[in-house]
Amino acid sequence: MLEKAKTIQDQLSAWRRDFHMHPELGFQETRTAAKVAEILELLGYRVKRGVGRTGVVAEYGNGKPLVAIRADMDALPLQETNQVTYASQNPGVMHACGHDSHMAMALGAAALLSREKFPGMVRFLFQPSEEVGDDEGISGAPRMIQEGVMENVDLVIALHVEPTAPVGAIRIRSGPASGGVDSWFGEIIGKGGHGAHPHQTIDPFYISAHVLFALNGIVSRRIDPFNPAVVSVGSLHGGFTENVIPERVKLTGTLRYTEKRVQEQIHAEIRRAFEIAKTLGGNYELKFEIGTAPMINSPMAAELITTVAVDLLGEQNILSWKNELGAEDFGCFMELAPGAMFALGTGSEILHCNLHNPAFDLDESCLPVGAAIFAETALRFLRENKP
Repeated sequence: MLEKAKTIQDQLSAWRRDFHMHPELGFQETRTAAKVAEILELLGYRVKRGVGRTGVVAEYGNGKPLVAIRADMDALPLQETNQVTYASQNPGVMHACGHDSHMAMALGAAALLSREKFPGMVRFLFQPSEEVGDDEGISGAPRMIQEGVMENVDLVIALHVEPTAPVGAIRIRSGPASGGVDSWFGEIIGKGGHGAHPHQTIDPFYISAHVLFALNGIVSRRIDPFNPAVVSVGSLHGGFTENVIPERVKLTGTLRYTEKRVQEQIHAEIRRAFEIAKTLGGNYELKFEIGTAPMINSPMAAELITTVAVDLLGEQNILSWKNELGAEDFGCFMELAPGAMFALGTGSEILHCNLHNPAFDLDESCLPVGAAIFAETALRFLRENKP
């Protein structure tokens, strides 16, 4: 399969560069989706457009088993600094997270699978807006799920580019592979007044300082140290001039976790931290915005991808997973079917800039590798699990 994928290297690069030159932000991927749908229709897929607002779903084959392959489509609000012929032509928008290559590799897998005979069906999910939520705080994966894209799915797989690993290598593990993420929004409410008469006020800055200490003690003093967790304060805003103590101070932040019970404990501890405001004579308002679920790779899916990668790349190119709590809404799909995401090495001695950087680029020789792993994993699952 890898040899077959290498024969379409030029096409994979052309697709990737086209997407890279015309990046679009979350839920605005109209040109991108149209291009994806057009390619899939030419390959003989049954295509549905406008899924989850701007997503594309494409199917090939019939019946069971059913393998879903997901690729995200959105770009980031960054001004590209690369001086390349395929640099972004959309000012202030850039594919700095590799979603252009994710789409190219998924399309490559679609092309490879269209030449094969297999039982069951493959379903490609070209997802909008992995990076951000809509006006209700909901990202592309849940929006697509609401429209039934996970019905009857037996296995769902995805990849993410990994510039810290070399081309020809992958990272894969079973179990937690990314963190769940929620956001929180709080206000400390005091009593405003003149800066020269603080005793006549209830200073929300003074209260906020105590709340901040409590928030920063949650992970180190309230959470079991063997449970991954993060609580971070992202913004603090209050006041409008130097000699007036305001009535309110706003604090916002994020939390990360891998287990549901830890998520619930963090929510409770953040509320407890804000209760300090009442102890010090003030009050508070606090709300949570529930984000994406943690990404938990199923042992079956991770083992299958590992086996495929060993056969295609060699055991020496299966690297250990990098533990971190970055968020990825692919976990929402894996709540509904067994699945796994693997990290695909895209780095070289020249191209190793990290993700979300305006100078990010990748070694395009990685594209056949990702396409081949996608296609071979789907084929093996379908053939080994036919009714």
